[in-house]
Amino acid sequence: MRQYPLEKVRDIGIIAHIDAGKTTVSERVLFYTGISHRIGEVHEGQAIMDWMKQEQERGITITSAATTCFWTQTRFLKQGENEEEKKKIKKDNEHRVNIIDTPGHIDFTVEVQRCLRVLDGAVVVFDGVAGVEPQSETVWHQADKFNVPRICFVNKLDRVGANFENAFLSIKERLNPNALEMQVPIGSEANFKGVVDLLTMKAFYFEGEHGEKIEEKDIPQELKEEAEKKRTILVEKIAENDEKLTEKYLEGKEISEDELRQSLRTSTINSKLIPVFCGTALKNKAIQFLLDAVLDYLPSPIDVVSLQPIKGIHPKTEEEIIRQPKDDEPLAALAFKVATDPYVGSLTYFRVYSGTLKKGSYVLNSTTGNQERIGRIVRMHANHREEVEEVYSGDLGAIVGLKNTSTGDTLCDPEHPIVLEKITFPEPVISVRIEPKTKADQEKLSLALHRLAEEDPTFRISGNPDTGDTVISGMGELHLDIIIDRTKREFNVEADIGRPQVAYKETITTESEAEGKYIKQSGGRGQYGHVWLKVKPLEKAQGFAFINKIKGGIIPQEFIPAVEKGVKEALTKGVIAGYPLTDIEVTLYDGSFHDVDSSEIAFKIAGAMAFQEAAKRAKPVILEPIMKLQITTPLEFLGDVTGDLNSKRGRIESINDRLNIKVIDAIAPLAEMFGYATKLRSMTQGRGTFTMEFNHYESVPNNIAQAIAEGKK
Repeated sequence: MRQYPLEKVRDIGIIAHIDAGKTTVSERVLFYTGISHRIGEVHEGQAIMDWMKQEQERGITITSAATTCFWTQTRFLKQGENEEEKKKIKKDNEHRVNIIDTPGHIDFTVEVQRCLRVLDGAVVVFDGVAGVEPQSETVWHQADKFNVPRICFVNKLDRVGANFENAFLSIKERLNPNALEMQVPIGSEANFKGVVDLLTMKAFYFEGEHGEKIEEKDIPQELKEEAEKKRTILVEKIAENDEKLTEKYLEGKEISEDELRQSLRTSTINSKLIPVFCGTALKNKAIQFLLDAVLDYLPSPIDVVSLQPIKGIHPKTEEEIIRQPKDDEPLAALAFKVATDPYVGSLTYFRVYSGTLKKGSYVLNSTTGNQERIGRIVRMHANHREEVEEVYSGDLGAIVGLKNTSTGDTLCDPEHPIVLEKITFPEPVISVRIEPKTKADQEKLSLALHRLAEEDPTFRISGNPDTGDTVISGMGELHLDIIIDRTKREFNVEADIGRPQVAYKETITTESEAEGKYIKQSGGRGQYGHVWLKVKPLEKAQGFAFINKIKGGIIPQEFIPAVEKGVKEALTKGVIAGYPLTDIEVTLYDGSFHDVDSSEIAFKIAGAMAFQEAAKRAKPVILEPIMKLQITTPLEFLGDVTGDLNSKRGRIESINDRLNIKVIDAIAPLAEMFGYATKLRSMTQGRGTFTMEFNHYESVPNNIAQAIAEGKK
């Protein structure tokens, strides 16, 4: 039986820049909701949500962790005359909150992307000193892409230099002008002790060792004027988005708290307003109000359907199908993550969009066409598992031991097949050669790498046919470090690695055309394939497009796919230095065939030949990944840091002040940035820090392109 109606379920993620305090926020949420009875600290390696050894050692989140907790808004907890009444009010208003804590480091951006795909709302955490940082922008735009409603929490207000107003303005200016202040902090830095709630116009102080006692008082005299001004702005902004409230406001009538709350909920779900809250998770202040806000303003699975229906296509007819988030609808679930668990083996995380997933049932993987039996279903609490018999629509869970299901696959009722939209992932930008330390470990290493590749769609394994080397590719140096560390710890395989290689690509800059003719006579039946192709460059990040303009049957229809296949294979080996070709449109417009000798293989070879020749004539260039950097350094080292950046072909876009340090925003080629962390530390006496994320691909200068082609770079 379903314990919580769908309107009382929230599926949310906690997203942010690295070190903004996401995991600390998650730990406090678990503590206040009664899931944990001891607060785990990230800096002590004790956080429940950071359960991997590598996470505990580095103090960062590497893999997303899911958990479930229960909460009733604090305003309801105060109601009721006696204990019995209080218990009933708490139970009647209790919600189930499924939470995913995601990584902040750009190398693990896949974890954020696949989680946002299945979440209904997000809490975006910001550092009270730094405000909006580079990865804050990246995760914000990812949430925009998936239309995920969100609320903001400005954390770490107890730190030296923390300023809620500045952080709020950075959200407004850099992310969304419709950000809305919901609270005013009482005190600053070490003296931060509470918040003024602008909706209720009350001051709340957090007392007790864990901030669990909330003292409600009148607003301090020195904050009254500021709070009144900000409440006027709050009411105006909420009323602007609601016709009924606009009328009331213009007529000078009082708008009740409940009306404001309900209207703000609608505006938040429609992403018209973004409520912003504040506090300090480390010092246990204001997390309860953040939990209230999750229930008050973020959507339930029912609300989400009114925004964007659950759509899919029929795997055979390709007609559009719409599902409702109801338990009696046919099953439609999306596998959003595959993980290897040391105790139970393969774990497939999923979100049920419609219907019910039951233990022991058979489901269709409509992406692959295979049927799978559902053995054990577990509800995850970080790395702890709770066995359940069934999971209902709107819920998250994990299945143990699925054989043929990978990230992005749809699991559905075999009688009512549907394919939900897949998750697309960024391409890797860095590669290294890897080999086992002993010959005996060759097979173990191969198994370990393939297991890890099943978990992580941004991690790729390939072989170099010329040298016989195994090459692994990922999103950055840290990403590959963690992969190699995991092969050692989880699979007991020691490996040697080569120096990092950049994932260069090639493209063309002009249009051209070429003929491909493959004729082979060797007694008996011969081979004949003949095509004419045109190639032209596409916009950046468009990939590949194939257009068939054959008319009048000059090439029979059955040979067209073979030509496209030949072109696709030729795309994998570029014409300058052998790197994959991208952003190219290929048009097949002419050719000929032989009644007896023509075959698919002949047309495939002819297509590859024509494409290679056309690409050579279209002024090909090498593309390199360009990274976006944010570097912080004390003022006295600014000259050294900027000079070094210029020597690395970097381009400085802005230099700003943050307290007594300088913040440099720049872009630079990945090829020049290997080992930069060590270089920056030595230039700044260990006081400089930087973050780096992929930005775009750009043409390589001619002298460097020549060195790459000759294998010198």
